[in-house]
Amino acid sequence: MIRIGTRGSALALAQAKWVAERLGDETELVTVSSDGQEGDKSRWVSGLERALLDERIDIAVHSAKDVPAELADGLELAAIPAREDARDAICGARGLAELPGGARVGTSSLRRAAQLRAIRDDLEVVDARGNVDTRLRKLAEGQFDALVLATAGLRRLGREPDGILDELVPAAGQGALAIEARPGGGWESLSDPDATACVLAERDLTRRLEASCNTPIGAHARVISDGEVELRAWVGKPDGSAWISDRLTGQPGVLGAAMAERLLAVGARELLA
Repeated sequence: MIRIGTRGSALALAQAKWVAERLGDETELVTVSSDGQEGDKSRWVSGLERALLDERIDIAVHSAKDVPAELADGLELAAIPAREDARDAICGARGLAELPGGARVGTSSLRRAAQLRAIRDDLEVVDARGNVDTRLRKLAEGQFDALVLATAGLRRLGREPDGILDELVPAAGQGALAIEARPGGGWESLSDPDATACVLAERDLTRRLEASCNTPIGAHARVISDGEVELRAWVGKPDGSAWISDRLTGQPGVLGAAMAERLLAVGARELLA
């Protein structure tokens, strides 16, 4: 029996079931409470990581964008499966151009808020908390004129967005799942080579910039030819008043660090400060 650790939200459960279907063996979903604080560095360690270390579960299924750059000691990223659409989506309108000045746009992401403000400083970007269904209910109630979410999350819940926001650079790892496990588990069958190359390049960039999931950084890589990846990056101030964007093509193993150096050379550190 393979014990698959997951959080209890509808999206987390849908993701864990997707992984279970691909393992093809007897599986059990184990719901684990979210977070606790650990260590002198006050680093928030997922309850799923603790369950792995305590051997209560065999693997943990995360949204790759939520996995910190540094994992708990004794654990590894064992697999990154085939990726869903990494782009941001909009509900309530077909695109940003359709929204009138002063429209209220909801998002729970500082990255999305910064990019929205950089693109349309006439919009009112408001905080939208809660799970996907809660945020969609708030949109239906008229608390927002539009809502920006991850396309992948909507589709994994059987929903479709009203539009896709190609102009926003997604978060590192967005649209991908990350399988975390103790070393030596043999989970390679779950991994997709292209998704792995792209997500690791994105994570290399954010690690070099010392970013967290609350930093206004976008990073999205795509395979453009055999062995070559294009990495798109965005770094800005939370209010959207200043930002840097760039594209770079190269080998995935060195691309993230190379992009980080280019961004740092033109002031990324000052923006992030």
